[in-house]
Amino acid sequence: MVSLCEVGPRDGLQNLDRVFSVEERIEMITRLAAAGIRHIEAVSMVHPARVPQMAGAEEVLAGLPPLPDIRIAALVLNLKGAERAVATRATELRFAIVASDTFCRRNQGMSAEDSLAEFARAAAVAREAGRDITAVIATAYGCPFEGEMPEDRVAAMAQSVIRAGAGQVVLADTIGVAGPNDIHRVHRAMAPVLGDTGWGVHLHDTRGTGTANLIAAIGLGAEVADTSIGGLGGCPFAPRATGNIATEDVNYLLSRQGMPTGLSHDRLTALVEWLEERLPGRISGQLARAGWFGQQEVGA
Repeated sequence: MVSLCEVGPRDGLQNLDRVFSVEERIEMITRLAAAGIRHIEAVSMVHPARVPQMAGAEEVLAGLPPLPDIRIAALVLNLKGAERAVATRATELRFAIVASDTFCRRNQGMSAEDSLAEFARAAAVAREAGRDITAVIATAYGCPFEGEMPEDRVAAMAQSVIRAGAGQVVLADTIGVAGPNDIHRVHRAMAPVLGDTGWGVHLHDTRGTGTANLIAAIGLGAEVADTSIGGLGGCPFAPRATGNIATEDVNYLLSRQGMPTGLSHDRLTALVEWLEERLPGRISGQLARAGWFGQQEVGA
């Protein structure tokens, strides 16, 4: 069974012209939890000068109501971000490293090798604070500046972060270039270094291949898949970036595949409508247009 990690409050909002207030972000996260989501990437510990949409991360986390049994994650890019995250209620740090050296310098102001060293330092901070740390390997399937990513490079980075303490490795198709063959290709290279470490995918639907890639990853044993409510998302530093695979669409797909998610379709739909009011024309999920077909499972 694959579990879903909702990245809408972070990836979904970070590339928008409209800046959501702290109060709106709290409401969004709370409504996602009410819809049955149990793993939420809620904030990014990035400098607000770089990504103004993510300002007020500590205020967002402090303002959330009690959310028992929900994994609250903070995205971090460096040691300072990790130190900020462990001072909050975040139970998981998701540290982004980048397979592409050029993209890493533009996104994080350091080389890919430096980001691996920074991950090791952040992992030590997370362990000391009793928090989980996940490594997210960005541009794992392709880079807008360097092109195709060699799978051996991705596998070597996975091995490095696992040795440094990563509890899970997530491969990100940051600019949505992969097809199912690429999911298989990179996994073949990475599988020998995984051992008992779980892995997952962060997929964008830029070229319409996101859900096909998801099915391929599930078939290979992916344990987690990042999704974003309404299909919102995109990296501010990636040209022509578009959204993630939509949470409500994935909920429908998995239900049709006989893989119950425990999510409330009605609550997800209401949240999509709430977002549509604030972001006219930006919702890319297909379920918002077509609606559910057939009988919904109990709790779906």
